[in-house]
Amino acid sequence: MSDAEELRRRTRELLAQHPPGSTGRLEFLRARFDAGLAWVHCPVGLGGLGAPRTLQSVVDAELAAAGAPDNDPRRIGIGLGMAAPTILEHGTEEQKRRYLRPLWTGEEVWCQLFSEPGAGSDLAALGTRAVREDGGDWVVDGQKVWTSSAHLARWAILIARTDPDVPKHRGITYFVCDMTDPGVEVRPLRQITGEAEFNEVFLTGVRIPDARRLGGVGDGWRVAQTTLMNERVSISGMALPREGGMIGPVAKTWRERPELRTHDLHQRLLKLWVEAEVARFTGERLRQQLVAGRPGPEGSGMKLAFARLNQEISGLEVELRGEEGLSYDDWTMRRPELVDFTGRDAGYRYLRSKGNSIEGGTSEVLLNIVAERVLGLPAEPRTDKDVAWKDLAR
Repeated sequence: MSDAEELRRRTRELLAQHPPGSTGRLEFLRARFDAGLAWVHCPVGLGGLGAPRTLQSVVDAELAAAGAPDNDPRRIGIGLGMAAPTILEHGTEEQKRRYLRPLWTGEEVWCQLFSEPGAGSDLAALGTRAVREDGGDWVVDGQKVWTSSAHLARWAILIARTDPDVPKHRGITYFVCDMTDPGVEVRPLRQITGEAEFNEVFLTGVRIPDARRLGGVGDGWRVAQTTLMNERVSISGMALPREGGMIGPVAKTWRERPELRTHDLHQRLLKLWVEAEVARFTGERLRQQLVAGRPGPEGSGMKLAFARLNQEISGLEVELRGEEGLSYDDWTMRRPELVDFTGRDAGYRYLRSKGNSIEGGTSEVLLNIVAERVLGLPAEPRTDKDVAWKDLAR
């Protein structure tokens, strides 16, 4: 399937059979998935038609013009951007058919159980244990932290240590965890914004059938790389119009409030506006790389730029607004479904952007990835490379 006109025909056929004005939202989304028009680059029967990824825009334009509902991608970003690519690359056919359709329609929300209190930047040092009982179920015990959407999720992608007697990267296995199972406890983590979009998750004797393992036993680090590479693209590589994202509200305030302008702020705004445009075009190039296969380490560079720009732009906005920039709209403890950077005030953007250099891989770790895997610089010395995880100092 590589014909744009054929895709238009199929899309119009979907619209004729399921008119958006008289078809329920979920019914329409299920029909779209079954027609192969959800993500056209995926295999037939899994929401796609095996078409080039670039043709997705043809389908999206037809559906938008007809007023068709979307799947609210911001709400289910972890499922779409992290779980789905990992399941597609490493899952069994049974796993793909079970998880992908309700994931894409938004019927089942996903979260990511990776980071731990003692294994954030050094993720491979994780200590959550999964022990197999007589060749059957796995029993998982441990704690995860900074888990977005855990309070909403039905499923989680989980990495756990299954062999403590080998070096840390080699003793990890990747699972799908049912967040409704006994032994899963989700607690809110209140942030500097006042909200608790993040959570800590405690796993106590959680039983996971071996059928929910992704990849081989002990191969979890390799599987997790698929998740992490896609995560960085999904965080920083979204399609934006000119002045989309954080630079938009600042530019709007600058145009509408001439009394706030100074020469210094003008120079800083011009610099950040240009950098935001460069990042926007770099994100477009990064998305085009996906057409040729899985994302590479370049996504780490993009995510680095995203975090730095958001923090610098939001800091400039607070300064530009003067006393107004010091105000904050609402400290109410809430557990939101998504992060709304542009729908809140300058104070929220300033505070929330501080997390951009931590979530999705800390900027320090990403600098190492760019140095070693993009620029080809020597790797940092590692004293733990050949040491069993159980013998590492903790």
